[in-house]
Amino acid sequence: MKPKILVLYYTQTGQLKQILDSMLSGIAQLAEIDYCEIKPVNPFPFPWQSATFFDCMPESVQQISEPIEPLHIPNKSYDLVILGYQPWFLSPSIPFNSFLRSSQADFLKGKKVITVIGSRNMWLNAQESVKKLLIGLKAELVGNIVFFDRNPNLTSVLTIIRWTFTGRKEATKRMPEAGVQQKDIDAGSRFGPILFDALQQGRLNELHTTLLSANAVEMSPALVILEKRAITNFRKFSLFILEKGKRGDPARKGRVNLFKRLLFVGVFILSPLSSLTAGIAVFLKKRSLDEAVQYFKNIRYKENAL
Repeated sequence: MKPKILVLYYTQTGQLKQILDSMLSGIAQLAEIDYCEIKPVNPFPFPWQSATFFDCMPESVQQISEPIEPLHIPNKSYDLVILGYQPWFLSPSIPFNSFLRSSQADFLKGKKVITVIGSRNMWLNAQESVKKLLIGLKAELVGNIVFFDRNPNLTSVLTIIRWTFTGRKEATKRMPEAGVQQKDIDAGSRFGPILFDALQQGRLNELHTTLLSANAVEMSPALVILEKRAITNFRKFSLFILEKGKRGDPARKGRVNLFKRLLFVGVFILSPLSSLTAGIAVFLKKRSLDEAVQYFKNIRYKENAL
């Protein structure tokens, strides 16, 4: 009997669906695979308008839910559920978070789950949030796979800005393609046989160890420092904006614009200095950061890890 896999995902640009298709391409005929897309009642635009994009920060960071369409999940006993998502402002995207916090996610109780992340380069806080939500749903996280943009930070910021606000992902003479590189998406096909073997052998509890040996999660110690600094500031500023109202409220426009300006200053002016100080911290705190890297690469959860 073919193992049954359910793939639940939210994608705005279509890239995450491409990642998932590549991952499962080698086992499409060996397993029974169903896809189910999470869709918000009020869809988010793509390409984005700048005002709409930055206005999503507070709700993303504070994990405030919005309505999603009913999911039409086949009535099957799935052996594995794959959850695909992107971080928005270092947090799970609003549609994906809304799904996990809705009654529609209750069916995950008792299910074996793996997460697949499509990210620019920062995903630690988002995954910690997802881990916690899965524990609350009594689902069992058995694996995590991370796809990210390998370009230098400033390069990836420029390409993601172009893609986000113009819809242009392809490489140009001056800049590489935006998002996860196609070669990394294609290389994701190596993960499908790993999932299939674990299902066939009844060894899903050992799956993540095997995934790690296939470089399913790659990260540097500096990522821990940089993301901790960033999410601390995002949390404070999100509450500051929410004092003026909900998403779309004109009363908070001034604070949203202030956040946007400060973010660009941080990325384009302060980023080199921040990277330098992070490098120094990596040298001074090598042991504790190595321990942090091992924690974030794995799937167990502890409160306030970031």
